[in-house]
Amino acid sequence: MASATDAAHFPAPSLPEVAFLGRSNVGKSSVINTLVETKLARTSSTPGRTRSINFFEVRWPGRPRPEVIFADLPGYGYAKLSREISQEWPKFIEPYLNERPTLALCLALVDVNVPPQDSDRQLLDFLNTSGHDFLVIATKSDRLSNNQLRNAMKALGDAYPTATVIPFSAKTRVGRDEVWNKIRQASAEFSVGSQL
Repeated sequence: MASATDAAHFPAPSLPEVAFLGRSNVGKSSVINTLVETKLARTSSTPGRTRSINFFEVRWPGRPRPEVIFADLPGYGYAKLSREISQEWPKFIEPYLNERPTLALCLALVDVNVPPQDSDRQLLDFLNTSGHDFLVIATKSDRLSNNQLRNAMKALGDAYPTATVIPFSAKTRVGRDEVWNKIRQASAEFSVGSQL
């Protein structure tokens, strides 16, 4: 739909939007592709590939018009990303998160295989104080045994006690239906309360 590195390039606000946020290489594109069951967002094993906010229109099956927009935001926390690019982010990431009137839900992705990171905690603190509805999506959950996953989920729950944490796997599709239910719920609530 659009790719923006400047607030002036954002598409006109219309439908409820779901923002995908997280560290570089956490699996944002893989989560998006699993949700829509097609290769919509480009995946890369090289961290820091997404350098703009990419907007995608999403249609429910059998409906001709889009119902929601997914916004794939650049990853953070990757040391090799040039300073020049990361300095540009406040020009479009912060205005998007702070001022976008159609932002209905934020999905904060964290790698369940890695202990809670300071950068993730900063994002969740920001989302907590911003008043945005958000979920924590624990990606790559298929890489852990059931016991390891239980322990990792407990660690995430302890680290982010105010957040709803959902385990997710792009490979096994664990968590897909639960995330879709939350997206539909947030979209419906946004549509009812929208003043646009």
